[in-house]
Amino acid sequence: MKFEFSAGGIVYKKDPSTGSAGSPQAGSGQEDKLWILLAKHSHHKGWVFPKGLIDHDKKETKEQAALREVKEESGADGVIEKALEPITYWYVWEKERIEKTVYYFIMKYNGGDITEHDFEMEDVRWFTPEKALETLAHKGEKDLFKKALPIIKRFANS
Repeated sequence: MKFEFSAGGIVYKKDPSTGSAGSPQAGSGQEDKLWILLAKHSHHKGWVFPKGLIDHDKKETKEQAALREVKEESGADGVIEKALEPITYWYVWEKERIEKTVYYFIMKYNGGDITEHDFEMEDVRWFTPEKALETLAHKGEKDLFKKALPIIKRFANS
């Protein structure tokens, strides 16, 4: 059995006019609309929160890994606002069972270009919270997002 540790972010922004892929959406005249960043994985094609392995050889912290992975996989720069409860799950890779723990952080969008993401993601877009919940590929991330959303709304409105 092998253990893996990753970190990533639920990135949000408030914006009155930009929607999915950065273009205006119908009905977006509301002020300070909340948007959530998702990335479409190039391999399994599911929409996820950006995340990746913590580089323990470089003594990278969870926070450093989360910020780096969000930037690499989505092109977005984030500012960490709160750590969330980690998600742990099992998967099998090349006949080896792996226990993976992912540390997620709520992040406020702080710039960057979401068209400048790495090859691991084939697309990166902003979604309304409701659409993000519908679009997320994995139950664990959906459950985490449901718990995180009230916190994100508090930060976004403060």
